[in-house]
Amino acid sequence: MQIIADAGSWAPPPAGAPNDYVEHLIVPDLSVGTYRIPAGGVDDQSPHTEDEIYVVTAGRARIVTPGGEADVGPGAVIFVPAGEEHHFVDVTEDLALLVVFGPAYGSRKRKPT
Repeated sequence: MQIIADAGSWAPPPAGAPNDYVEHLIVPDLSVGTYRIPAGGVDDQSPHTEDEIYVVTAGRARIVTPGGEADVGPGAVIFVPAGEEHHFVDVTEDLALLVVFGPAYGSRKRKPT
C-alpha cells in the first residue's frame, strides 16, 4: 500500500507556466499525477498513447474533444481513450485534476510520423 499525499490538490504552476503536471506514482500498468491549470490558463497538451482518466478535484472548465464538449467541475470523472485529441478550455476557476494513465504515462511508444 502507498498513500499518495497531495495527489489532485491545487498548487499554482511555476511562474510563467500556463499549466503544470506532477507525476506521483508510476508502475508498469498505470501512473498517477496531478494536472493543474490556473484560471485563464492554457491546456497545451497533445494526445497521449495511453488511456486516461481525469477526476476534477477543484475548479471549473470545459473539456473539448472531437466527439463533443462538456462543462466540468469538482467530482467530474472523464475518460479519454488513447490517441484522442482533448483540451480543457474556458478555465474559469483554478483547475486541479487527478490523472490516471493506463498503462503508465509514456510507456507506449509513439508511431513515427
